[in-house]
Amino acid sequence: MLKSEYHIAKMDCPSEENMIRLKLEGVIEIQKLEFDLESRKLSVYHSKNNPEITDLLEELNLGSKRLQTSEYQGRVEKEANEAQSKLLWTVLAINLSFFVVEIVFGLVSGSMGLIADSLDMFADASVYGLSLWAIGSTIKRKKYVAKFSGFLQFLLASLGVFEVIRRFISVENVPDYKTMIIVSFLALIANSICLYLLQRSKSEEAHMKASMIFTSNDVIINSGVILAGILVLITRTNYPDLIIGGVVFIIVVRGALRMLKLGK
Repeated sequence: MLKSEYHIAKMDCPSEENMIRLKLEGVIEIQKLEFDLESRKLSVYHSKNNPEITDLLEELNLGSKRLQTSEYQGRVEKEANEAQSKLLWTVLAINLSFFVVEIVFGLVSGSMGLIADSLDMFADASVYGLSLWAIGSTIKRKKYVAKFSGFLQFLLASLGVFEVIRRFISVENVPDYKTMIIVSFLALIANSICLYLLQRSKSEEAHMKASMIFTSNDVIINSGVILAGILVLITRTNYPDLIIGGVVFIIVVRGALRMLKLGK
């Protein structure tokens, strides 16, 4: 048995972890994947050398770099699909719920930051849903769903970018900063719970370090929308909301492009 260790520079969110799982699913030599999001490290346990593992990781453009490959004498137990499914269903439900909450309140309050953050939630939900679909499913079907999900995310986020540009060059009402702050704070709590559950499942410990939560892009984005709401209150303009909205839409577009590559 061999153990290959990788540093994945851009793997700081559970959605990236699930994309890697999906990308490497068809490699028969792989016995187990072990993730450490805090250190951005991936350990691949495989029966023999296969350069395809490194090639597939590089295709995701997450900044992967193989650190070393060594002999592993320990026992490798495969992950239980049933436990993985329950966990994915939980985080999927949380992300889908807040996708609906944020997009509704985003439209009501006129906040592009909330709308963009809702699409980020939808993007994560798509990855978790795709992971569930892939359990016990064919690789062909998995790639088809990945391509469809990536296309839908790309379309919605692109429309969001154009709407941000339109609002920048026209006169628009100032969004409701109270709604921005309250809803984003609730979304931050939801993302923290998701990350807690995902990380606890990989560890024997009953808790997770607080610093681990704040390595998540989702938590950073939620905090950004809260900050934008505060700046809207101070400046009495919609520019802070448009700026954070534009940034998040671009992040979603980049994620969508990765999903489209996953579907090839």
